[in-house]
Amino acid sequence: MPRCEQVPSAVDTPVDGVVRRLRALDAALHPRDGVAVFNRVYLTVTETVDRYVDTGRFPDRRAAITLDVRFAGRYLDAVAAAARDGRAPACWRPLFQFRRHPGVRPLQFALAGINAHIGHDLALAVVDTCRTLDCAPAELEDEFDTVGDLLVSLEERIREDLMPGPDLLQIADPLTHLLGAWSLERARDAAWTAARALWALRGLPDIAGEFTERLDTAVGLAGRMLLTPLAAPPLRD
Repeated sequence: MPRCEQVPSAVDTPVDGVVRRLRALDAALHPRDGVAVFNRVYLTVTETVDRYVDTGRFPDRRAAITLDVRFAGRYLDAVAAAARDGRAPACWRPLFQFRRHPGVRPLQFALAGINAHIGHDLALAVVDTCRTLDCAPAELEDEFDTVGDLLVSLEERIREDLMPGPDLLQIADPLTHLLGAWSLERARDAAWTAARALWALRGLPDIAGEFTERLDTAVGLAGRMLLTPLAAPPLRD
């Protein structure tokens, strides 16, 4: 099957619309709200994707735009569902439940949101994109890898920005153990495997639905552990 057809450059793309929605959400949330912490991280990622689209950094521009919009839409739908009736997907519920907990640190909120979005939403967004563009997952691998590499490159900066301060990440700090228990790169690899599995199961809706439900639950469990309330970080001398 040929690569998805390229589309010409445009002044305004659907990714720009996603950026505007994320900025509006950022303006509406309290800065210390756990959802706001993740939203700021995701806004940075999406703004970078938007620049990549505008400067031709993606091998297939149309595929990249479609994947990014489908991906962001799942997060924005979860936010809307939580606000409406609290029935967000299981992977997002821990973040919404603990978003104002005083014992949860900003880095935990960021990682829990990334865990939900990468571990669950990304796999489903790949399948959504394949259906929209009539492409197999293999044809989106370059775009997937580019977005994934961007996320991994930002992970170190995210950790640095949200750490409670220099020299505080010590062996005795429980946050040390949480950071060592989760990896964005491993989550990205698992998302790609899940997307391929879901695509292979597309002719078996009952099994695909069960697989999706189990994925949602498992990612939600990991998110709940990432949001374990911790004691305040130790004070420096």
